[in-house]
Amino acid sequence: MFDTHAHIHDPAFDDDREAMLGRANEAGVTRIITIGTDVPDSARAQAAALRYGLDYAIGIHPHEAESAPGDIAAAFDGLVATAERPPRAIGEMGLDYYYDHSPRDVQRTVLVSQLDYVREHDLPAIFHQRDAFDDFVAVLREHGAGLRGVVHCFTGNTEHAKLLTSEFGLKLGIGGVATFKNAAALRDAIVAVGLDHVILETDCPYLAPIPYRGKRNEPAFVAATAATLATLFSIPAAEIVARTTANATDLFGS
Repeated sequence: MFDTHAHIHDPAFDDDREAMLGRANEAGVTRIITIGTDVPDSARAQAAALRYGLDYAIGIHPHEAESAPGDIAAAFDGLVATAERPPRAIGEMGLDYYYDHSPRDVQRTVLVSQLDYVREHDLPAIFHQRDAFDDFVAVLREHGAGLRGVVHCFTGNTEHAKLLTSEFGLKLGIGGVATFKNAAALRDAIVAVGLDHVILETDCPYLAPIPYRGKRNEPAFVAATAATLATLFSIPAAEIVARTTANATDLFGS
């Protein structure tokens, strides 16, 4: 299994990080991307990935947009220049109007700057979108042509799923929310677009799937999401794992 969106460098794992990664390995998780949310956090993601043999992404989350450096490209270049291995993607980036921790115009400016960096360096984009769908799509139409990427923690409806996958060719990152009892519309959307557009993620330490809901999430729990998709598509979990892993490898490289 490939956990395409985790935060294993998060302080929530400081007391048992190695044990947690051991549980992931025992559960069949073969790859993890740990995701940065601002420049210092991206440096931590990078360091953890290099220490534990993982992949990583660098980016500025919309919550952190207001504190983004004036020259985002230079900050990212500084991170990449010091690394033994380059990032697999840029992100997470996007728009979040649910909390509005950063002003909306600043969120948009920081998103566009990161899209420019993605285009210049031919890397996939990892998107975060919450309660900002129309504006997010507008930015993609203006600045995202030809880019490849994933909308992580996708929780939208069938209309949203079809638009993102057909118009922009994006993957949908599916995690623990798909297992929740009240997520029928999300499960309908996943079936509507088909498995070729889906990759698996945990977003750990957040959003643990059933039967772990309410606990700290971790990469090993991605198996619960795979099991839910197996039921949705009436195919063995092993096929879900194989196909979503192939989708993720195609997006992020082998």
